[in-house]
This record gives sequence, structure tokens and C-alpha cells, in this order.
Amino acid sequence: MPIIKIGRRSIAKLEPGEKPALYYDEDLAGFGIKVTPSGARSWFVEYRPGEGGRGVTKRRMVIGTPATLTPEKAREAAERLLAQVKLGGDPAAERAKARRADTVNDILDAYIKEHAVPHLKESSADLLAIYFDKHIRPVLGHKKSTSVVKADVASLHRTIGRTQAVTANRAIVALKGAYNHAIEHGSIPETTKNPAAGIKLFEEEPRERYLTEEELQRLGDALREGETVGLPHVVDETKQSKHARKPENRFTKIDQYAAAAIRLLLFTGCRLREILNLRWSEYDAGRGLLFLPTSKTGRKTVVLSAPAIAILDTLPRIGGYVIAPESAGQKNEHPRHDLNRPWRAIRKRSGIEDVHIHDLRHSFGAVGAGSGLGLPIIGRLLGHTQAATTARYSHVAIDPAKRAADLIAGQIADAMNGGK
Repeated sequence: MPIIKIGRRSIAKLEPGEKPALYYDEDLAGFGIKVTPSGARSWFVEYRPGEGGRGVTKRRMVIGTPATLTPEKAREAAERLLAQVKLGGDPAAERAKARRADTVNDILDAYIKEHAVPHLKESSADLLAIYFDKHIRPVLGHKKSTSVVKADVASLHRTIGRTQAVTANRAIVALKGAYNHAIEHGSIPETTKNPAAGIKLFEEEPRERYLTEEELQRLGDALREGETVGLPHVVDETKQSKHARKPENRFTKIDQYAAAAIRLLLFTGCRLREILNLRWSEYDAGRGLLFLPTSKTGRKTVVLSAPAIAILDTLPRIGGYVIAPESAGQKNEHPRHDLNRPWRAIRKRSGIEDVHIHDLRHSFGAVGAGSGLGLPIIGRLLGHTQAATTARYSHVAIDPAKRAADLIAGQIADAMNGGK
């Protein structure tokens, strides 16, 4: 076991032999250089993992070559690795594990299966899966999880954020959670840096879109039209197609359950999934209440208005869900997935194409504030647990005072103008 003082001059004098030769540094135990018969040279560290001792097999780990690392840089790298060993680490084992590391797709799958499904609400787990499937997997899914760096994630965040800033933030937070889970459960080495950590998220402005009285009237007209004669298709007559529908067939009917869901969203201020997941067993017709076992804020009691009760009392009961899905009454019945298609048709006919389905909930709160109701009661109806959440409607509550001011000032102005 030759021991030399490793430096530029000493390694230049080393000649290849018939067998590979190991030369150890006289100053740093465990650090050395290997010379093969072909003349190839590589730096290495050698150590006994764990508590060490003669009974523990030595491990040797290549850390570079003289072409990539000077003797000084190689010694610094060796010192860092040997310091990890003294603290109980095993650099060679961690490197081997990293090479066998799962792909990003693998750690996303594990996060959904081991964390999201057992610990999150079904809607939250579904939303995570959407972020992963639509945004993360197509770009990073095939890569080794340990090869992804912060720059990769930052680039993905910017790309998504060009059109969907909020979605970009949510997707990166979800990816960060998946990496933390993988590191915590040993799927990837503990020394792996989470590439999604420290990404500066986009500023998010709270969306404030409320339906006006005129828009509510147009929405009601479109719902009635869609339920009865159907909504007409807008056809570009300048473009002819042999497969185009006949004029008498250019209508889209809105089924009564989709129409009922939209009305219930308006009349209750509930969230979309609270209505689509609503079971008949959760409706107390006698007291006019909904008892939701799960919502975004936990268990929730919804006080129903007369219009909401009228819808529930006249809606045919098919299966266990109020908004009957295609699988209604079947053994594997599951709630309706969304209202995307009917809602797009309704809002287009109403001329409110910038309105999201969640804006119906905001409109419920805004109408309450505009009618002079106190924010605490509005918060209770919406199921808010934090007063700050309801405070977003506070500026709307100025409307009643403004109407009063207009009335008073108007009368004074009339008097000053001789009654004109």
C-alpha cells in the first residue's frame, strides 16, 4: 500500500504497471489516487461506514480524475466526504441509491397513494392528481428524481405562470410536497435538495367577479331557455360543412340536474363539490338544512333559503346523490364530475363568459353584503371559519349607504331646484 504526498509533481511521476495500483495520501487518511495499466487515473476516498472497525468492509468511492479536479480540489472533496462518514453517513451507498432513484413520476405516484388518498379529502387528492398529470408529468415525469434541479422547476413555474399564475403556484407547492415525502420516506437520499424549495411564487390577486342584477336576470333567462327549448348554437353561416347540423337541430338542452346544480350554487353560496357530492341523506327537509360531513373547512351546516328548498323538494330522486350522475342508482354510483359543458353553454348565452362557476358563490356573498346584511351572518352562511375571508365583501356593503345618500341628497337637490 504505497503512501505518497499527493501533489501535482508526485502524481505526474506515477507510471502505470501491469496491475491497477492505489496510492494513498500521507496527510489525509482515506484519500488517494488509482492508476490503471492503461494509464487512466482517478481520485478516490476509502472508508469504513458506520462505527468503523476491522469487522466492517471498506468502501471505495471515485470522486473524479486529475483532468477534472486538481489535487487540491480533490483533497477538499475527499475531506467533505470523510466528514460525512464521521457523522454516520455513507456517501458511496447514497450515490448508489441516487443512481437507482425513482423517476419524478414514481415519487408523484407514491405521494398520491401514500399521502393524498389516505390523508386528504377526495376533492383535494383529485386536484393534486390534476396538477401532476397536466403540468408536472409531461415536463419532468420521465427524469430521475435526483437529477431535477431548482432551475428546472423554476422554468416550469414560469412557463405555467404565463397564462395561469395561481395554477403555477399550486403545481409547484404540490411538487415540493411530493419531494419532501420522498426524502422523508427514503425513496431518494436524505442529502437530496428539494428542487421545488425556495421557488418565488407569483403574487395572487383575489378574484372579485360578482354578477350584477342584469346579469342574474340574463342567467335566469338562459337557464329557463336551456331547460325548455334548448340553447341555440351560434353557427358561422359563411363556413359551409356537409356535416353541419340542420337548423332545427342546432339547440343544446340543459338537463334538469345541471340546471338545479347551478341554481343551488347561486341560492346557497356552496362550493361546487359541496353541491355535486351532496347526498339526499344529508338534506333535512323538515328543518331546511344541509348537513355536509366534509367541506373545505370540515363539517358544515347549510341554512337553506326558500328558493333552494323549492328546488330540492321538486327534484326527482334517482340514486343517492341530489345532482344525479350518469351512474345514478347503480352499484358503483359516484358523484357527477363537473358542470363544465352545461355551464359553458349557459354563460355564453347569458353573455357572461368571463364568469367562473366559483363566482356564483362570490355573488351570493356580494348580494348579501349589498343588502345590508352584516359580514358575520354572511360568513356563517358561506361557512367561513375566518372573519378575514368574509371581509372581501366589505366594500360591497357600502352600496346601501350610497343609495341612502343618493336618496337624501336627491330630495335636498330637488328642494333647492324648486322641486325639479
